[in-house]
Amino acid sequence: MIVREEAGAVKVEGVRDFDLDHIFDCGQCFRWEKRAAGGYFGVACGKTALIEYDADEETLKISGANEEDFHNIWRGYLDLNRDYGLIKKELAAADDVIAGAIEYGSGIRILNQEKWETLVSFIISQNNNIPRIKKCINSLAQTLGEEAGEYEGRKIYNLPSPYVLAEATLDDLAVCRLGYRVKYLIETAGQVAEEGIESLEAMGEPDMSSDEVFEKLKGYCGVGPKVANCIALFSMGRVDRFPVDVWVKKVMNKLYGIDESDVKTMTSFAAETFGRYGGIAQQYLFYYITHNKELR
Repeated sequence: MIVREEAGAVKVEGVRDFDLDHIFDCGQCFRWEKRAAGGYFGVACGKTALIEYDADEETLKISGANEEDFHNIWRGYLDLNRDYGLIKKELAAADDVIAGAIEYGSGIRILNQEKWETLVSFIISQNNNIPRIKKCINSLAQTLGEEAGEYEGRKIYNLPSPYVLAEATLDDLAVCRLGYRVKYLIETAGQVAEEGIESLEAMGEPDMSSDEVFEKLKGYCGVGPKVANCIALFSMGRVDRFPVDVWVKKVMNKLYGIDESDVKTMTSFAAETFGRYGGIAQQYLFYYITHNKELR
């Protein structure tokens, strides 16, 4: 990749296996908005940015960032150090069925999101649809978070820290319309605040196994197996995790003939078939079933 700064932005040449629609619309993140003029605007790691991609030129442009920001934040966040071309070849060679899903969502990359934000986001995601999840998260940020920047006259806010959220009351958060999830969030924030956010951050370190991370995450209030797998996959680098939600149940039934109620078989099948890249395979499958009307 060739990186250079120009007029309040950083441009990166030689970016392959990359598509913003595939990345930001595959259920892994909730703080990015597609612009009618092209690209996506959002906030991550305390920074706001407009991200655009030219597939013909294989060029990525991040407005609101410089070269230092790219190397310290965006390169890792967008998972640009991983060779997805090789991963797609490995997955397709191991299983003919998933090859179609890979082709359909070929530009997907697993974002390396902030751990606290991902924990909060996927607690909110339970029994919820994506538009409403985004609305709830943004409302929480506006209610208790600090300002991160401004875009087209609109202020953008970071999510509140666990220390701030732990002190919130049900009345404080009533405007966010979080439903039963609000109690989970406050209690989980209290757990993280008591242990220190360093304990949550440590789950991304290589000295903890994927299974250890999964079990530890389930210790937080409101975090079950699916949510734990999502957090591990989308913020802790555990690309072997295979979250199973209603859409994954549908696609595993349609493509592999596994009964929609048999989550155990789906999980073991994914481990045996997709191995170390189970989470990446899950994202190809999720995007395939949610965007391909013919498959549904």
